[in-house]
Amino acid sequence: MTDAASPAERYRAAAVRNATPRLQEFRARQRFDLDPFQLEACERIEQGSSVLVAAPTGAGKTIVAEFAIALAMHGARGKVFYTTPMKALSNQKFQELTAEYGSEHVGLLTGDTNVNGNARIVVMTTEVLRNMLYADSDALTDLAFVVMDEVHYLADRFRGAVWEEVIIHLPQSVRMVSLSATVSNAEEFGDWLQAVRGDTAVIVSEERPVPLTQHVLMRNKLVDLFAAPSLADTHQVNPELVRMAQFGGRAPNSRQYKDVSRYNQRRAPHRTEKLDRGHFVQMLDDHHLLPAIFFVFSRVGCDQAVKQVLRSGIRLTEAHERDEIRQIVDERCRTLLDEDLAVLGYWEWLDGLERGVAAHHAGLLPAFKEVVEELFRRKLVKVVFATETLALGINMPARTVVLEKLEKFNGEARVPITPGEYTQITGRAGRRGIDVEGHAVIQWTEGLHPQSVASLASRRTYPLNSSFRPTYNMAVNLIDQFGRQRTRQILESSFAQFQADRAVVGIARKVREQESSLAGYERSMSCHLGDFIEYAGIRRELTDLERKGEPNGSRASKDRRQRKLAELRKRMRAHACHVCPHREDHARWAERWFKLKKQTDQLRQQIQTRTGAVTRVFDRVVDVLLEYEYLTRDEHGVVVVAAPGRTLKRIYGERDLLVAECLRTGAWNELDAASLAAMAAAIVYEPRREEQNTPERFLPRGPFRSALERTQDIWSRLDDSEREHRLPGSNPISTGLSLAMHQWAKGANLDTVLIEAELAAGDFVRWCKQTIDLLDQLRIVDGPVGRTSRQALDSIRRGIVAYSSL
Repeated sequence: MTDAASPAERYRAAAVRNATPRLQEFRARQRFDLDPFQLEACERIEQGSSVLVAAPTGAGKTIVAEFAIALAMHGARGKVFYTTPMKALSNQKFQELTAEYGSEHVGLLTGDTNVNGNARIVVMTTEVLRNMLYADSDALTDLAFVVMDEVHYLADRFRGAVWEEVIIHLPQSVRMVSLSATVSNAEEFGDWLQAVRGDTAVIVSEERPVPLTQHVLMRNKLVDLFAAPSLADTHQVNPELVRMAQFGGRAPNSRQYKDVSRYNQRRAPHRTEKLDRGHFVQMLDDHHLLPAIFFVFSRVGCDQAVKQVLRSGIRLTEAHERDEIRQIVDERCRTLLDEDLAVLGYWEWLDGLERGVAAHHAGLLPAFKEVVEELFRRKLVKVVFATETLALGINMPARTVVLEKLEKFNGEARVPITPGEYTQITGRAGRRGIDVEGHAVIQWTEGLHPQSVASLASRRTYPLNSSFRPTYNMAVNLIDQFGRQRTRQILESSFAQFQADRAVVGIARKVREQESSLAGYERSMSCHLGDFIEYAGIRRELTDLERKGEPNGSRASKDRRQRKLAELRKRMRAHACHVCPHREDHARWAERWFKLKKQTDQLRQQIQTRTGAVTRVFDRVVDVLLEYEYLTRDEHGVVVVAAPGRTLKRIYGERDLLVAECLRTGAWNELDAASLAAMAAAIVYEPRREEQNTPERFLPRGPFRSALERTQDIWSRLDDSEREHRLPGSNPISTGLSLAMHQWAKGANLDTVLIEAELAAGDFVRWCKQTIDLLDQLRIVDGPVGRTSRQALDSIRRGIVAYSSL
């Protein structure tokens, strides 16, 4: 508080200090003083509220979570669960908190990793916490805070529902610290949190701690996107950039300025020559703009970019840095088998690291990605070529972020990146306490319009929309815990329904407005001779039939049309309004009335569709479960969980009911460990779009093939049943990974398996981890599958998969 503060402001500041002694202690220990939004959030936490903090990437949201942890640890027993959307983020947070509080106080739970799970601070993926809540785990005792990092992930199409399940089911005594990227509807999300969790403060900041300067690279020149940083919010593009764009990236001479339009007519525009990546990196180094992250949006593109830069002969490191790099790599990779190093491209990767250049994408071995992250944070690696997964929370800030293109492949087509994605990506630019400003560089390509780039860069927010939908596992867990009626009420409190209901309010308001307009149109077309709406209806029907023309069908159909036309003309001429002198005036109002009536009816249909949308899907899910006897009715007609439903309660994932049905029918009872691993891989594997069905000769031999046939029959029956109950159904299972997983479980070497799978090492490890997740669920099932799954787990957790377990 400055000397210029008023007495009232000084009094308030003193009152806050006195009311928040823990915050004052915490604040004194920080390297930087807290920003206003951080102070406000921490004050509200110490005063007993939950908080939702929405702020840009790199703004320092996690300091709020760290204060909540410090507050809990100040007491004798309070516990904190720190949830993240990805295992990589969980691992990173675990390491940071262990360094802060010591290994005895910090645990890690990520599905396939269990480290000190009873600690007072436990880092976990959100799915692990959801499973704990459904199991009513003892670990929830003394839970004081749950941190939900990257809570905007609840918009994720595949996994977003888990966030809502956690928020709804956490005990009311537990306070939540929700951290989100800047979203345009933070207040709406906060209103929902307030409704389901109680007292929740919404703190929104749009200020970046390090200002962002945005540039466009045109040919070999960096041009500012905006005429001045202060003009970013007004979309005022730098005039020099506009002129250069008109001349294909070249700066036109003064004579050309005189008549740009004639110049463009006279000569075809120049093609913009893209700067070679090696020269690009050198230019950034010359401008003191390293370290930099290049976002390429393609794994292959990332790897090729590294090779291209290395071919140019660039070396960005000093001798002492290369020694440190080798030391770190040796330490982190010492457990890798010598025979696997060549398969993993270790020597080429190490050469790139020693020269300060690396790739970062999901195809890399997790251990390699972790090394790249550490070396980049230590400023030893200066340039990283990355896909957008790096933008999702990993702590790797850079001085400069480069976007080579403003579009990416979304699995189906090339689409422009969204303003939200742009904000996430450029949020990496600017290191707090190191950089005075961050830099974003967009590489110019032919056809890129400066104004559209400026618009993308100026819009800093995006909406948070729910992706919540009831699942079979969710249904049996909730019905077992609360009963069907209470479950319906719980689902009605989801953010999905909250948003739908809010949308209904807006639609209903529009319906009322249009109903008022319809009444006005009716008055304008009111006829003293009769019902003009009825008359106009006959005219419209007649006009529509005349416009359709003669049908191509039989003589009988043509005769029917003629008779209908004659009947309508007779009715029209006989109607009292036909002779009204103001008939055509009335008819114009009637046409407007009919169009607006159609729109209004469609809006009313939307209201009916949205109201209770979540519970309607839930009811259909329940109907399928009743049909397959996972649920049943007791003597009073009340829906309860049947014996097979007890197994389904413990199966999580996209194919929960298929897995449960295979267990119930004994379809997998004859499988050995390797075959069960291959089957689990078929359940979780999502093939690439162009991937073909696997011919039978490329499937594992032995019991796998007959078990697969039974599994496919079960899937087909379930799919038919889902579609009959107006549920979307699911894709057929894919066996593209099954043979490779079978070979791996049998002890095949890494080279053989990667060739068979046609996968990068990182992808293979990722699918192995998902296979392990499913086998881990099967491990607790009674009977032969439970025993076999334990053997399958041991056979898969080896080599690079075991090394990547953390």
